[in-house]
Amino acid sequence: MLMKLKNIATIVLISGATAVGSVFAYDHYFAKHEDIYLTDSNRMPAHYVSYNSSEAADAVDFSPAASVVIPATVHIKTKTPPREVSAGHSQQDPFGGMFGNPFSDFFGGGSGGHYYRPGQMASGSGVIIAEDGYIVTNNHVIDGAREIAVTLNNNKTYKAKIVGQDPNTDLAVIKIDAKDLPYIVFGNSDQTKVGQWVLACGYPLNLQSTVTSGIISAKSRKLGINDEGINPIESYIQTDAAVNPGNSGGPLVDTQGRLVGINSAIASPTGSFAGYAYAVPSNLVKKVVNDILKYGTVQRAYLGIQLQQPNPSKAYQISYNGNSNEPEGVKVDEVTSNGGAVSAGLRKGDLITKIDDQEVHTQNELLSVIANYRPGNVVKVSYTRDGKEYTTRVTLKNENGTTDIVKAGILDVLGADFRELPEKYAQKLGISGGVVVVNIGSGLIRQQTDMHPDFIILKAGSTLIKSVDDLKEALQKQGNNVVLQGFYIGEDGVSDIYSYALNNVKGSIVN
Repeated sequence: MLMKLKNIATIVLISGATAVGSVFAYDHYFAKHEDIYLTDSNRMPAHYVSYNSSEAADAVDFSPAASVVIPATVHIKTKTPPREVSAGHSQQDPFGGMFGNPFSDFFGGGSGGHYYRPGQMASGSGVIIAEDGYIVTNNHVIDGAREIAVTLNNNKTYKAKIVGQDPNTDLAVIKIDAKDLPYIVFGNSDQTKVGQWVLACGYPLNLQSTVTSGIISAKSRKLGINDEGINPIESYIQTDAAVNPGNSGGPLVDTQGRLVGINSAIASPTGSFAGYAYAVPSNLVKKVVNDILKYGTVQRAYLGIQLQQPNPSKAYQISYNGNSNEPEGVKVDEVTSNGGAVSAGLRKGDLITKIDDQEVHTQNELLSVIANYRPGNVVKVSYTRDGKEYTTRVTLKNENGTTDIVKAGILDVLGADFRELPEKYAQKLGISGGVVVVNIGSGLIRQQTDMHPDFIILKAGSTLIKSVDDLKEALQKQGNNVVLQGFYIGEDGVSDIYSYALNNVKGSIVN
């Protein structure tokens, strides 16, 4: 019995000692290092909360947008006739750049000349914007085409005619004779955001209608690729949706199927998609289309200022939140005497920061914002001067310094720039005068003839041409058809007389 009591007492003492030791160890070791375990326990819930969350985002469903955009996207095929092209010249223009380097062979040699570019067939895309057959595409898709064929998603094919072209934005409107067509509605490209999902649709690589997806990766991009326009406007939406040759002119839409851009270019070392594609914003598209349909030509509005040339060394610094020490905005270099800016009180050195409460950080942004307005529109301009902020209202004007709407004239439909032949060169050539075709853009000359720049016009019909006004007057007096006669200057001197027939000159003017 005594032995049992001793064993029980031993067990009790051992248990007590163990308990006391546990408390002592916890107090002297674990309690001192409790923060380590608290830190670890704080890390873990961050993963668990995310893992166990019942609010996971739903996957984006692109099928509703695809069902809208595919029927409204068309395949455009064009045929371009053979054309005589002016080869590059290595010498400086003797006219100081006025005419884009004509006559260099005659007045100082050079390795120039002319060659024939064979006829071509090309393929692109477009998007139907009205049920009665109006279609938007890129100007470079249809420019110079003698024939344009449009194939719908249901495989029906129509001949198309050009309604209007705008090389400055690389946009064009064409029309087919059809009714009750599926069409797309315009979205607001100003409200698009970087990171937003978008879909590109078109006929790449001569495939059937193809839809790709991506996100908007940047806005207001300037690439310097639009060399067709005299005053090009570039403010592209950048996306990583796959776009390839043949997609040009096709739509870029949001997840509701609303048009936010017209796919126009890709950034690629190979010519095929390699990461980035670029689209003309839909707000600019809408403005250009409305101008073409209403006035026959795009209305250009101007603030009446000249801007400083950008400094290439700072091109990467001046960004939305860059590290440049210069304040964000667009600096006014000069104020024109007949523009709206001078009347509104703007001065040289002012820093424009907003147009109608829309921030502008670069020249490209400012120009693209103004491109959405017409002469006569009034915009609110915010600017800083001597560290103080000001706001004024500017009435925008056209290039002539008025608020008049500019209608397409008879020279506009020809689609070329004309300059009077300087008197001293006319004397050298032994003629009384003439008009030089400086460059050829979009219009009847490119569509109907193989004329190339440097052509010197001597006659329009039976009328002698000595000035641009003579040419304009002669065309207005002619009927719908006219023959332009003149010559070129090449390596062998003055060429024989060339004649170019133009048809439906007056009928091409939209009233």
